[in-house]
Amino acid sequence: MKTRNKLLTLLVLSAGTAAATALVNQCIKIAATSKNLLNQAESLCFKWRLGTIHYTKSGNGRPLLLIHDLTPASSSYEWSHIQEKLSENYTVYTIDLLGCGQSEKPNLTYTNYLYVQLISDFIQSEIGHRTDVIATGASASLVIMACSNRSELFDRLMFINPDSILSNSQVPGRNAKLYKIILDLPILGTLLYHIAVSRKSLSEKLRTEYFYNPYLVSGSTIDAYLEAAHLGESPKSVYSSVQCCYTKCNITNALKKIDNSISMIGGGAIEFMDERLSEYQDYNSAIEYSLIPNTKQLPQLEKPAELLKSIQTYFS
Repeated sequence: MKTRNKLLTLLVLSAGTAAATALVNQCIKIAATSKNLLNQAESLCFKWRLGTIHYTKSGNGRPLLLIHDLTPASSSYEWSHIQEKLSENYTVYTIDLLGCGQSEKPNLTYTNYLYVQLISDFIQSEIGHRTDVIATGASASLVIMACSNRSELFDRLMFINPDSILSNSQVPGRNAKLYKIILDLPILGTLLYHIAVSRKSLSEKLRTEYFYNPYLVSGSTIDAYLEAAHLGESPKSVYSSVQCCYTKCNITNALKKIDNSISMIGGGAIEFMDERLSEYQDYNSAIEYSLIPNTKQLPQLEKPAELLKSIQTYFS
């Protein structure tokens, strides 16, 4: 009898803890998305086979597609400081990748191949012309692979702080499946995700890794990244896929294969960035690159005027 009572007590306590954690998770989500900062009146929808993709279109001229970094807090907000200026000379498309921003966030494993297909399908369906593309961070490898597979869709390419060749070559380790299972748990996994993308965590990341000058990180920027990280059905799914390296792919053969004009921009304050971009040149000698001093991962938000000058020089 005593053993049964102990088991019942344990079950009640466990159920109560789970319910309380679920409630906390829901409150965190509501608070993070309450300001509705990412909602844009001109936002359009691309009905892709795995989910609805939100994007914007503005301006006139040659098509230019802007693709944000591949993190759970990333979105087309990344381009908010330069989109309007670029629209004076180009038809500018900004896209929220599946699992990011305002796009649908289904509960699935996100892979490099999935995003390669999405980018190609988007250009073919929504743009319909050879397109110039600018991509940030981990999304550079997606564009390189997509261009290698469907070169007729792509024109000139620019990559801002692409991941290193070595980083792109990482594969899911032996414990990746177990780690992903834990992260995908509805209550515990969600709690772990909320800790990883809390306001404090995102603020620290923006101020130390994304910006050279931490005082330039505004409250609205932190709020926008926080909102992007909590919107949608399963925002943690892209996080678990990225953390377990399912979005990685060895790009060396694709880099050698493509003959598009390629320019790379690096944050001058990122350690070994010059060596990283030089390594890309070793695989494709046609690549040009330059550094923007006193910037890190997001020069488009930290020094938009200087990045615009580089973009206009390259795409002129």
